[in-house]
Amino acid sequence: MRVMVIGSGGREHALAWKIAQSPLVSALFVAPGNGGSALVATNLAVDITDHAAVIAAAKDNQIDFVVVGPDAQVVAGLGDDVRAAGITCFCPSKAAGQLEGSKSFTKALCDEFDIPTAAYGRFEDEASALAYLYTQGAPIVVKADGLAAGKGVTVAMSVEEAEEAIIDCFSGAFGASGAAVVIEEFMEGEEVSLFVLSDGTAILPLTTAQDHKRAFDGDTGPNTGGMGAYSPAPVMDKVLYDQTMDEIILPTIRGMAQRGTPYAGVLYAGLMLTEDGPKLVEYNARFGDPECQVMMMRMDSDIVPLLHAVATGTLEGHDVVWKDDYALTVIMASNGYPGDYGKGSEIRGVEGLDNATLTVFHAGTKRDGDRLLANGGRVLNITALGASVREAQERAYHGVDAIVWPEGFARRDIGWREIARET
Repeated sequence: MRVMVIGSGGREHALAWKIAQSPLVSALFVAPGNGGSALVATNLAVDITDHAAVIAAAKDNQIDFVVVGPDAQVVAGLGDDVRAAGITCFCPSKAAGQLEGSKSFTKALCDEFDIPTAAYGRFEDEASALAYLYTQGAPIVVKADGLAAGKGVTVAMSVEEAEEAIIDCFSGAFGASGAAVVIEEFMEGEEVSLFVLSDGTAILPLTTAQDHKRAFDGDTGPNTGGMGAYSPAPVMDKVLYDQTMDEIILPTIRGMAQRGTPYAGVLYAGLMLTEDGPKLVEYNARFGDPECQVMMMRMDSDIVPLLHAVATGTLEGHDVVWKDDYALTVIMASNGYPGDYGKGSEIRGVEGLDNATLTVFHAGTKRDGDRLLANGGRVLNITALGASVREAQERAYHGVDAIVWPEGFARRDIGWREIARET
């Protein structure tokens, strides 16, 4: 099978790294890829926003199976266009991708099928949003309705902070994604993520993970696309897991099918574990980033048959096997991220780090001859296995400390919640 992965981040390098291990794969391409994916696949210089160019590249390279990584391409309907060209594709439909592309779409689905989530309001003008804020008070959560690269969410602890977030959205800080705003109640609890595969009917649960969204230690600083993660998340015990499947995941998959927009892909449920049980924070219609990196490190099964079964409606009867180890990833990001940051600085010390328990996934990198250069906000994902979260963390930070990159930074406390519980 000739496979093409779409995307250029750490998630896509991790997917390519795992797919490359499959005996079913005879050739692997990543479009456009990065400095790390070039080590396990052939990078293709393709503008992935140009669906015709993606299809042409797939046909030129005799691709049998396309795996779409990024949220923007899911929401833009790349999967639909690739399938229309006669190529098998792992990617939810554009209609199903609204679960991520529109927060108000997901909220309406929750209302219709009694899926527990935060109370909310949706607003298309600043005055109405501010009026609602003043009736609710703080703490409160302000979200751009559309995609914003993980940065369109403000957990406001004061009315003033919420005001600023609302004004930012309507002043164009997030482009068209902020043309409407969803304002939610602040939910107390611990966040955790649950991943499942579905072909629209059958559901195959994958695993859990916990992400770290804030830029700095102690969960401080601005929201980012994610500064690190670990998997599995033991806080998600069997009782909570079963409750989430019964009250959130199953009603979502059934509801999407009832609406005539069956969900076929990986579904990533961001959850808040509240005193009243798990509640949905948001859905993502793709593998998380950086959660994908820890999941690929832990997965013992060949991933290709699973992805292909989702894409062909044959998931029933499939299973997945995981390593007993925990996996933890630490993001090294460019100084200034998630704000303005520079590109082009040299990174040294990455080569030779990979071993049986440590892998460096590349996100925002490119190669200039023998030099590895930073080419994005989140740049490297140092990912390790361990018998405990603490051991995985120690191994990951050993890798971080071996990398010489003065223009980058990393949080030093990834996994802190679970490590506190382990001691």
